[in-house]
Amino acid sequence: MIHSKQIQRQKLVLVVDDQEINRDALGVILEDDYEIIYAEDGAQALAAIESNVDRLSVVLLDLMMPVMDGFEVLKRVNADEHLNHIPVIVLTAEKNAELKALQMGASDFITKPFDVPEVIIARVARIIELSEGRQLISAAEHDRLTMLYSRNFFFEYAHRLFHYTPGLRLDAVVMNIEQFHTINAVNGRDFGDDVIRVIGAEIRAFLSESHGIATRFEGDRFAFYCAPQDDYQALLDRIQGKVNGISPNVSVHLRMGVKPWQEGTDPTFLFDCARAACNMARGDYQNPLKIYDEDMRKRELLNQRLLNDLRSAVEERQLTVYYQPKYDIQCDPPRLSSAEALIRWNHPELGMISPCDFVPLFEGNGLISVVDSYVWQEAAQQIVRWRDKYGIKLPVSVNLSRADVFDPTLVDRLARIIEENGLDFKDMKLEITESAYTENAGELLETVRDLRQLGFEIEMDDFGSGYSSLNMLSGMPLDVLKMDMKFVRNIESSATDMRLVKLILDIARYLKLRVVAEGVETAGQLNLLKDADCDLVQGYYFSRPLPAEAFEALIEREMNVERG
Repeated sequence: MIHSKQIQRQKLVLVVDDQEINRDALGVILEDDYEIIYAEDGAQALAAIESNVDRLSVVLLDLMMPVMDGFEVLKRVNADEHLNHIPVIVLTAEKNAELKALQMGASDFITKPFDVPEVIIARVARIIELSEGRQLISAAEHDRLTMLYSRNFFFEYAHRLFHYTPGLRLDAVVMNIEQFHTINAVNGRDFGDDVIRVIGAEIRAFLSESHGIATRFEGDRFAFYCAPQDDYQALLDRIQGKVNGISPNVSVHLRMGVKPWQEGTDPTFLFDCARAACNMARGDYQNPLKIYDEDMRKRELLNQRLLNDLRSAVEERQLTVYYQPKYDIQCDPPRLSSAEALIRWNHPELGMISPCDFVPLFEGNGLISVVDSYVWQEAAQQIVRWRDKYGIKLPVSVNLSRADVFDPTLVDRLARIIEENGLDFKDMKLEITESAYTENAGELLETVRDLRQLGFEIEMDDFGSGYSSLNMLSGMPLDVLKMDMKFVRNIESSATDMRLVKLILDIARYLKLRVVAEGVETAGQLNLLKDADCDLVQGYYFSRPLPAEAFEALIEREMNVERG
């Protein structure tokens, strides 16, 4: 029978003994400091432990009892992961029993008879203190959602494995969730937590089959230090498969970077490389797994060099703006209508650097705003130079990145550039990529409306390469759609592609938007687009991007045509 003193105490103690006199003696000794509950045998003790698992601070357990002895209780408690955190002090008068109990997991022992109360009080207090300390350490060791190691404990453990087991080969793996902040914003934090838990559970399952340790840190980033795998794509697919099962209506994409074991290389360096590889997979839904290799190391060194050199590139005017013409093809012959400003970097040591090598890099860390501001200033000044030289104002389109459109000073900065150069707002057109509209669309649309109210024309760049819906498109404050070159590429040979182009043109006409077709390279493409009533084109058929001086030949040729 189990009964309880009617006294509420902060810490709960279970006294288990088949002798009532022993139970009462311990109760008298401890009742001033603890709440006491009692059990008469091992079966009652297990029931009491299971029903009070979240409250029990310690169990005082007699070993020699009927029904179920103390050894069996110890065995079952230590075998149960939900119970084995509760410390057990055995009660016995037999030395051999004390040793066996300690070997089975008992925390301490109290010798019968209970003739020194102060020793009993001190031992109970000490064991409770040690147990609570261990639980605090365990809580600090583990992430609450996944039960993987915390970041600090993980790296401490990884470094000890490296230093004390030098022959152990372990790869570094970093895994991220694509656009996790958006997943949380759209589906709620509870859904995001479910995703995290599922990933953590599958990583734990993987590590139970393969030697290693794992952690979650920075919200949506996981890392594991594991035995080398023959097929990391299979591992990524395995975890992705579990995530796909959470909801059929929500797409969650994972990416992974791996740095294979390298003799003598400490974990910090390995995980820096794995993280770099994982970052290089950002947005690459076709190839979400990257293995860090020599080419990637060279790419990373180049990236760091470019990041370091950007300031001097701006100050020393190493950045050069090129201009690609846009032609109105509903005239005969086609007429030069405007130009797009495109950046190039003529590095003093590395030579001409393609924008493909530095624009995505700077977009990833926000430095693209520095490049964009440079282009805006250069383009505005070039419009003025051509106006003064030729007596015309040729509009130039400039790019606004996502970092720009969420800058609260953007409208004022652009207005100042226009005013300082004595231009009209329609002289500089603003291109925003389609993908930018899918992130925090409300704030972006408000900014775009403010720009249009000033008089800027807004062009959606790369239309068709992102995820805009027609409903979203109808609500966007736009003037021009720039049709991505992938639509144009095969229109001479593919009737399906041509029908798709005509559909886009029909939608644009319905929305009263002009269309620029990008990537036009042949007379056949040009004629098909003209017959379909496309407004403007740009591409190598007319000209590749040119520095300002070379572009002037196009202006002069246009002026000669008009005079003729």
